[in-house]
Amino acid sequence: MLKTRVMPTLLYKDFGLVKGLSFDSRRRVGSVMQAVKVYNLREVDELIFLDITATLDGRDPDFELVDDIADECFMPLTVGGGIRTEAHVRRLLQVGADRVLVNTAAVEHPDVVRIAADTFGTQCIAVSIDGRRVGDGFEAFTHAGTRPTGVDPVELARSAESNGAGEILITSIDRDGTMDGYDVELVERVANAVSIPVIASGGAGSYQHMLDVLRAGASAVAAAAMFHYTECTPLAAKQFLTANGIAVRL
Repeated sequence: MLKTRVMPTLLYKDFGLVKGLSFDSRRRVGSVMQAVKVYNLREVDELIFLDITATLDGRDPDFELVDDIADECFMPLTVGGGIRTEAHVRRLLQVGADRVLVNTAAVEHPDVVRIAADTFGTQCIAVSIDGRRVGDGFEAFTHAGTRPTGVDPVELARSAESNGAGEILITSIDRDGTMDGYDVELVERVANAVSIPVIASGGAGSYQHMLDVLRAGASAVAAAAMFHYTECTPLAAKQFLTANGIAVRL
């Protein structure tokens, strides 16, 4: 049985970490290296690093920065932002990323996911889907949540799985940074549509929020603001989940 992971997320923009609110970056929260060193001491299962403006700016991933982060990071490292080609995936893995997150390219160039999965293995490739409530349903957005796709996140998740993605990271744009709880309905729809693990993101503010979304079908939980702005820690989250019947790594 796979154990549930608790995964802090680092949102990077313009040389530092930021806190977002519905994908609008509002406040700086410190340096990348400082955060990595803190999480090294906190028994974190995996760290997610997202360069949130790389695609919007038309930039390639910052390979030098990822190399520096990987040198300091003592836990598995997942990297996203600006990934458009198989060569980008290859270079990120070479400099120390354990897994890459493909977002916009999964919609505009889905062959990137297929080729990368075939070349490096599904365990190295995850697809990040940013969803927003539109009418009675949901719609996936790309380019840091700025461009509507007209595609339901469920359809995109199924496509990602068929192309070889090993995991899905599903983020609620509406809940991002609010700490009001994950969009359980969005996560549940995606988790029910695929057989690969689904990581819930966007809105975590308490351990109960994590428990709720895991019981709805998520395989792992990611959080950013909750760990930056509260006394909550990844270890305490795992202890709470264990006490409520969720298998985690302790």
